[in-house]
Order: sequence, then C-alpha cells, then structure tokens
Amino acid sequence: MLMRLIDEEYTRHPFLGSRRIREWLCRCGYQVGRNRVQRLMQRMGIEAVYPKPKLSQPDETHKVYPYLLNGVAVTRVNQVWSTDITYIRMAGGFVYLVAVMDWYSRFVLSWALSVTMEMDFCLAALKQALRRGRPEIFNSDQGSQFTSPKFTGELENRGIAVSMDGRGRCFDNIFIERLWRSLKYEEVYLREYALVPEARDGIGKWFQFYNRGRPHQSLENRTPAECYGEP
Repeated sequence: MLMRLIDEEYTRHPFLGSRRIREWLCRCGYQVGRNRVQRLMQRMGIEAVYPKPKLSQPDETHKVYPYLLNGVAVTRVNQVWSTDITYIRMAGGFVYLVAVMDWYSRFVLSWALSVTMEMDFCLAALKQALRRGRPEIFNSDQGSQFTSPKFTGELENRGIAVSMDGRGRCFDNIFIERLWRSLKYEEVYLREYALVPEARDGIGKWFQFYNRGRPHQSLENRTPAECYGEP
C-alpha cells in the first residue's frame, strides 16, 4: 500500500525526495519513518529528480561511458536511442518495465517486463529493438543493467556509440521519463493488474496506441510510428 501511494505521489511530483514524501504520508495519516520510505523508494528504483548522486549505484566493476549528447541536435530517426526502467504496480505486488525509444520520433522500439531488476530483460528488449534498426548513439543511465559488458557489448559489436547520463543530470533522459508518466496516468493507474500476463497485455495495448494512435504536435501532428517510418 505504501509503495502504491509513493508511486502516485512521485509520478505527480517527481522532484520530491524521501523526506518530503515521508512528510506527505504522515499528513495522510500513515506513520512511517524516513528510513522505511528510503528503502521502499530504492526497491522501486526511484529517486527525486534534481541534481544529486543517483540512489541506485552502478556496479563499480563495470565501465561507465561519457555522455555524448551535449550540444547534439537530434534531427533524424535512428540517430539517438535511449532506454530506462520504471516500476509498475500490481494488485498484489509489482514488476519492472524497460523500454527502448527513438529520440527523434519518440517511437517505442521495444519493451519488456520482469519481476526483478536483473539485466536479462533489458538485454532482451535491446535485442528486440535492434531487429528494427541501428542507432548511431545509444543513451542510458549508469545502472548496472546498462553498464553490464553483455549489454554494452551488444552495442559496441554493432559500432554503436554508447552514451550514459552523468550522475545528477536529471534531464538527460527526459523523453522516456515523459513516456512513463503518460503510461501510468493513462493505463497503469486505471487498472488493477492481478497477473503479469494481464499487465503485459494492457501495457502492450497502450504502447500500440501511443506509437500508432496519438499524433504529437512536436512531430507535426504525426504519430511516432509515422515519423519513424513504421507501417
């Protein structure tokens, strides 16, 4: 229940940290300590959106790549792709969702669900996306899933430049953060997924709508699929 409340308040106000979320919960009548809120936020993989060290530390044995997008104008499809993970609540628990997006068209190239934060589902989503095309630059955060040699190796073996958000750079992956917010308000919060297949079906239908049924003003009123060139 606390995770559900934290998820909703964080989606409304992503700049709130554990202290202010704890204060909000107390005002709502839930007596909970800040340490518990911090643990739950860490379990959910979320942190306040403001410049500060990331809550989820990368694997220190993995190579961290520089951020390559400073001053780069994104003007075409398959120039820059990005990826991120978000928490998806269920009626009796939660799962994690990863997606790969083309920055220029906002087209969601692939996505996958997992009950853990292990690297395998991220790698599966990457391989699925690469069946559609190949970006010049692939951007992610410094999470251990994305710094894994298996993950970065898939990119480097194809000649793709690897870019990673700098710590405390809260807007490096803003497009996919907006995607998460739309998904939660328009699909996840309106449902009570009981089983993972039910969540997969609902999220899949929403991504179909997002890609093919929703024109974007920034895309000259084209859908992401039309902009990306998908039939």
